Amino acid sequence: MAAPLTKTLPIFTTHSLFLFFFLLLLLLSSSTAAKSNQSSFAKTLDKPLSGFGKEKLTHFRIYWHDIVGGRNPTAVPVVTPSSNKTSPTGFGMVSMIDDPLTEGPEMTSKMVGRAQGFYALASLEEVGLLMAMNFAFIEGKYNGSSITIMGRNTVFSKVREMPVIGGSGLFRFARGYVQARTHKFDIKTGDATVEYNVYVLHY
Repeated sequence: MAAPLTKTLPIFTTHSLFLFFFLLLLLLSSSTAAKSNQSSFAKTLDKPLSGFGKEKLTHFRIYWHDIVGGRNPTAVPVVTPSSNKTSPTGFGMVSMIDDPLTEGPEMTSKMVGRAQGFYALASLEEVGLLMAMNFAFIEGKYNGSSITIMGRNTVFSKVREMPVIGGSGLFRFARGYVQARTHKFDIKTGDATVEYNVYVLHY
């Protein structure tokens, strides 16, 4: 009775080893396939990044000063198409800006940041701007943080609304909107002071 048992033992061991190596090969190949489906430069995070708490809403009321005349303009035309001379809306003109942002409507008010970017006259039928700018803050806990605004600004409307599309620093993952109201406009120089009410959701 001992001889038959001895003969079947090597067969059982060979089958076990074959099965073990087959399963190991299957496991390694599925792991390699899973890795190949992932990008080498990006990964999905299961949880929010550390340091981000509850989302909150912040409101700013600030004044934007667009100075196009005088010795130290903060808005400079960089594109003036030939058609601009005949267009009643200035269609096609583009200006770069580095406008002061202040707490109050006067230029002597405390400066809290700069509006840096550009605006382009983007309408054939009305004075309508495409605005793309960063509000770069320099005051208090927001110093070094910024929000990015991009949208349509029909300058002769009483209230204009534009979206906040992002931010940096304390405003990472920011979203929201701004409402712009003209506070003062000098028709001779083209200088304008605009009140901005900014509503930002951020962490």
